[in-house]
Amino acid sequence: MDGGPQPDPNTATVKVEGRSPGQLMWIRFKRDRTGVISAFVVAFFFVVAAAAPLISKLYGKNPYTVYADERPELFDSAGVPVQPNGGISSEFWFGLEPGNGYDVFTKLIYGIRTSLLISLAVTVAVVLTGILLGVTAGYLGGKTDFFIGRLIDFLLAFPSQLFFIASMPVVVSLFVSPRDETPTYVRVVALIVVQWVLGWMSLARILRGTTLALREREFIEAAKVSGASPWRIIRREILPNVVTPLLVQATYILPSFVTIEAGLSFLGVGIVEPTPDWGQMFSKASTELVLQNDITYMFFPGVSMVVFVVAFNLLGDSVRDAFDPKTAR
Repeated sequence: MDGGPQPDPNTATVKVEGRSPGQLMWIRFKRDRTGVISAFVVAFFFVVAAAAPLISKLYGKNPYTVYADERPELFDSAGVPVQPNGGISSEFWFGLEPGNGYDVFTKLIYGIRTSLLISLAVTVAVVLTGILLGVTAGYLGGKTDFFIGRLIDFLLAFPSQLFFIASMPVVVSLFVSPRDETPTYVRVVALIVVQWVLGWMSLARILRGTTLALREREFIEAAKVSGASPWRIIRREILPNVVTPLLVQATYILPSFVTIEAGLSFLGVGIVEPTPDWGQMFSKASTELVLQNDITYMFFPGVSMVVFVVAFNLLGDSVRDAFDPKTAR
């Protein structure tokens, strides 16, 4: 005979059903080991980027010291580190860069910092533009939807990669004369503007489609009947319901902007020395001096970028599955 109190199954059901969609999403996400591990990896990269000055101070070096001039005994006559594996040692954890002799470890963490800051700024600009134009077009419809839709189609017709490369010098020339040296902040602004102008259309199109579907729902019709203004309906009814595709797409577009920014710097139209940058390290690794004498130089920026991009893409998949279990594999 069981004398203890029996749990009320109805109460248990109410507790489960009473959870908000956000709580249910969080529970599903925590059960996804791949997603959790990916989130920790991504967070690690952002912590390293934010703490780069502190790490550099504790390490006792910076990415701007030219050790080929200050410590010439560490290099041979060709500017290659004397010690094997690019000069990796207890003093220089990731070795020294052939040529100028920059410390590879500090250059890498500052390069990650530069690339992530630029890509994060582009992502924020793209998300805000996508929300403003996509949701507006989807809800208002009519001529507004027509003109925004044609603008999206027009910009999507551009070969984006080629346009990125061709437009960077043009945008830079708007701020600085071609005869003058271009400040780093101008290059940063140009990178953000160029990627933003050709980067918001896909997100806007997705949000437009989602908003078109929501516009016909009963709760939107009820808000209209109650006399709510279009701005209030968009803010209180539409936006909370587009959070799912918005977050999922944001986790996909940020790593793509990281690779675009790195590619532009690799081609010489992005960040240039002495400012550290992820793509700039790839450009240095592709030179004849490095390829012939220090193949290990490519290892650290290459592995770190692959790990970051893969982790962020896996995180995006996990976020999508957590919001919509029907898409889970």
